[in-house]
Order: sequence, then structure tokens, then C-alpha cells
Amino acid sequence: MFRRTFWFTAGAAAGVWATTKVNRKLKQLTPQSLAAQAADKAIETGHRLKDFALDVREGMIRRETELGGALGLEAPVDPDLPVQPHFAVEAAEPRANATTYRTLPYNSNNRNEDH
Repeated sequence: MFRRTFWFTAGAAAGVWATTKVNRKLKQLTPQSLAAQAADKAIETGHRLKDFALDVREGMIRRETELGGALGLEAPVDPDLPVQPHFAVEAAEPRANATTYRTLPYNSNNRNEDH
């Protein structure tokens, strides 16, 4: 008698446990739940990307400071020295007729060519 009662109780408990487990999984797979999970993952990924960008920026600033110190760019400037302007490389003068376009050397009646 105890054996049957034990196995009946064990079976009922296993059924309740399995039913609960299945119902939880079904609730996780509803469209609303999936959308919420996707939104949470997107927000988490955004935070990770932001943290990565901040770390990269911090490393860039640190490295620029190291390079500036190594090259003497941040050394104090002697006020007695004249200031020498640094000019960037400038582009050549534009041509006078820069708005004209090249044309084909012949007149074609082919309607498939680009115009």
C-alpha cells in the first residue's frame, strides 16, 4: 500500500513540475516576451558598444599624450623665439574651365550607351 501511495505521489509531483516547466517556457516564447528579450539584448549591446567606444577614446587620449611627450610637442615654448607658422599643403590652382566635361570624340547613335 505504501509503495503505491509513494509512486502515485512521486508521479503527481513530477507531473506538476513538468507542467510548471512547460508553462514557463511557453510564456517565454510568446511574441511579447520575445520582443522584450530582444529589446533588453539590444540595450545591453548598446551599453557594451558605448563602453567600448569610451575605452578606445580614453586609450587614444593616453597614447596621444605619450606621443606628444615623446616628440616634445607639449614642451614649454620659449617666449623669445619667433612663432613660425605651419602651413598645410595646399592644392594646385583649379583650371579656368573646371566646369567643362570630357566628351566622346565621335557622335554615336547607340541608344544603349550612357549619356
